[in-house]
Amino acid sequence: MGERLKVFAVIALLGFMAGVIAQLTADYVIPWLLTVLPALINIKWVVSGFAGACLTLVLITAWAYMTRKER
Repeated sequence: MGERLKVFAVIALLGFMAGVIAQLTADYVIPWLLTVLPALINIKWVVSGFAGACLTLVLITAWAYMTRKER
């Protein structure tokens, strides 16, 4: 039971961190990019896709390192 609770806690923490990263990106990074690169970033689905890809890579990498077996 203890191991399962640890897994749930780690997943909850990762989800919380993902939410914080998404909010910070929406508040600070995207508006900054809109001023710096207006022609490229005007397409919102490109920004959303890029943010989703980055967030997924971070979460999967963290999960892979946290669940690897020690030998």
